[in-house]
Amino acid sequence: MVLIFVYGTLKRGQPNHCEMTTAKNGKAEYQGRGHTVVKFPLVIAGKYNIPFLLNVPGSGHHVKGEIYSIDNEMLQFLDKFEECPRVYQRTLEKVKIEEWEGASNLLSTDSPVGSIVEFFVYTTKSYIPEWLKLDCHENYDAYGAHGLTYIERINRSIDWPFNI
Repeated sequence: MVLIFVYGTLKRGQPNHCEMTTAKNGKAEYQGRGHTVVKFPLVIAGKYNIPFLLNVPGSGHHVKGEIYSIDNEMLQFLDKFEECPRVYQRTLEKVKIEEWEGASNLLSTDSPVGSIVEFFVYTTKSYIPEWLKLDCHENYDAYGAHGLTYIERINRSIDWPFNI
């Protein structure tokens, strides 16, 4: 099993969370919540209002998200889903644990709340420089007060990911 940290549409209650729970994609078990140790700019950008975690360490916020334990099948699915490595790059980042909830969570004994653990995170270096001027968010919610409606993949033109 591999540990990942998700901060956008894959979180519970968000438009793409169903991808984490679809058995044909592999296995994903929710483990808890945390936030990045290093600040990053989390922006909502492009014509589809996609959340992007820009790989610009030190600016932005300590981004909040969810921790999952996933199998290799789910990891391969997520790499394809996130257009890795063209749009997003899967990097190891330090996350401070805020809460453990996973029923089968062996990590909670080795890494209690408050611990810092490395997780895979999808960040991007493939962004338009103007995105650095956008509002940064600490916690993404597709239905948030920002008013930037996320456009689901099924409603996007075929130019994705190249015309984001």
